[in-house]
Amino acid sequence: MSAENKNDEPCPCGSSRPYADCCGALHQSFAADGRLGAASAEALMRSRYSAFVRRDMAYLQASWHASTRPAELAPDQAGLKWLGLEVRQHLSQDAEHATVEFVARSKLGGRAHRLHEISRFVREDGVWYYLDGELK
Repeated sequence: MSAENKNDEPCPCGSSRPYADCCGALHQSFAADGRLGAASAEALMRSRYSAFVRRDMAYLQASWHASTRPAELAPDQAGLKWLGLEVRQHLSQDAEHATVEFVARSKLGGRAHRLHEISRFVREDGVWYYLDGELK
C-alpha cells in the first residue's frame, strides 16, 4: 500500500478521522521542520500512540520531555501489533500540566496485552511533552 493510501486510512488513535487529518498532520509537521504542535496533552498522547503504531521513533523521542527522555528508544518487539487506544480521562491541573489516562491494547505471539497508564504531560514554551506515566 502506498504512503498516500496509508494517510487516507483511519487514524490509529481511534479518532475516526483520516490519519493525514489527525495524528499524521502532527507527525508530518515534525518531520518537515522539527516542531511539535499538539494543541493539548490528549492530542500529544494520541499522536504518540499513533507514532508507536507506525514505529516513528524520532517523533516519540522528540515528544518526550528532556528531563525523563531515555537516551535511546528501540522499536517495539518484532511481531507486536497495536490494536486500539481508549482514552479514559484527560485532566488539566493548570495551563502547563495535565494527565491522560488511557488503555492501549496490543497482541504479541497470539497473546493479548493491555497497557493501562496515567501519563503526565508538561507544556513548556507552548509545546506539550510527555513527562512520565504510572502503570495501573
